Amino acid sequence: MEVHAPHTLQEALRLRAEHPGARPIAGGTDLMVALNAERERPAALIDLGRVPELRGWRYESDELVLGAALTYTEAAGGEVASALPALAAASRTVGSPQIRNRGTIGGNLGTASPAGDSLPPLLVEDARIELAGTSGRRTLPLGEFLIGPKRNALAADELVVAIRVRPSRAPQTFMKVGPRNAMVISICSLALSADPERGELRAAFGSAGPVVGLVTAPLDEAESFAEQVVAAASPIDDVRGTAAYRRHALGVLTRRALARCLV
Repeated sequence: MEVHAPHTLQEALRLRAEHPGARPIAGGTDLMVALNAERERPAALIDLGRVPELRGWRYESDELVLGAALTYTEAAGGEVASALPALAAASRTVGSPQIRNRGTIGGNLGTASPAGDSLPPLLVEDARIELAGTSGRRTLPLGEFLIGPKRNALAADELVVAIRVRPSRAPQTFMKVGPRNAMVISICSLALSADPERGELRAAFGSAGPVVGLVTAPLDEAESFAEQVVAAASPIDDVRGTAAYRRHALGVLTRRALARCLV
């Protein structure tokens, strides 16, 4: 297996176009598991760890731009956590400290698993995903970027380069259910915000449908909102839990999240 190590975004995009069968790798917390288990064997890897344009975060006017290589550790603290508290809470639940130091938000998007912990908080905040290829850049709403279980809208020559969010500053939280508190893939997860300026409740759930789902309702429908979230889910039975349990857990999580945010 060839490993390419670009030092600029332009070089990374050129390699991506020249090697359509290659897999991009940043932290490797998803891909290395698949490689070690021999579930995947790409012809080449493109190591994005040396590309400075993908790191860090910045503000552009009122828009917070998160580099695709932003780690969970970076998202869990500082100004990013102040602007996006649900994303920070989700980031703190990911794996171990070592995994949080390596795993990236862009990698979570690239994997596009419905169990991805960063996805519900980003969907609640109307995040847009910035993609770049040799022919230019484009942005997609997160709901359009995720098109199926572990499927996204990336073209063969594109990379995720950034996540763009206008922080709502609304009260928000993140919760998930698993067989233990750490080092676990969620049985189901939920990010919820209660925005008094928009008069709106927003909830995004993970591991309860083929993609992360979003439910919105007026604030005055808080009493029935848990039932609305449960009705919107389409969970399956798998090794981690049954569909019935996931529906029950989503209802519990929604009611608990509402109690946190409506104070």
